[in-house]
Amino acid sequence: MEIAFYLSALVAVLATLGVITNPNPVHALLYLIISLISVAMVFFALGAPFAGALEVIVYAGAIMVLFVFVVMMLNLGETVVAQERAWMRPRVWLGPSVLSGILLLTLIATLWGGDAGRVIGGETLTARAVGSLLFGPWLLVVELAAMLLLAALVTASHVGRLPEPDKPAVSRESGARKEAS
Repeated sequence: MEIAFYLSALVAVLATLGVITNPNPVHALLYLIISLISVAMVFFALGAPFAGALEVIVYAGAIMVLFVFVVMMLNLGETVVAQERAWMRPRVWLGPSVLSGILLLTLIATLWGGDAGRVIGGETLTARAVGSLLFGPWLLVVELAAMLLLAALVTASHVGRLPEPDKPAVSRESGARKEAS
């Protein structure tokens, strides 16, 4: 498992460098997806399969799909079509493909060698253990974090609301002047 840990960590570092140094946002997102998957493999190697699964599902899955969608929506226009054709060249996909191949070989070697149930040190952290810990001694902190996230959601909804199209937006100054007259 130490080999899987170090190879996954190396891929995470190289992919993160690809994110930082790549000027193209789509390519940077591809490297970021590889980085997040390799961090999930590091979690698996450390004996935290629940954290690794959450990393894949939440970050590499849902959030990266959202990022790719936003980046693709921002690149609208006729001049971008030629640029997108240039992005589809095999040279562009070489880096993410090599790093993904290293992760795939590491995963296959780990599963083939029978090390899938082993961890580097300590005990395996299960979803039950995480739940017992979060909703046991840390219940108040979890509830406060939930309330903070709810307040942020309500605030973002209020700030992002557009004025109704049939009514012009009224500032506080002009409203106060109308009331005074």
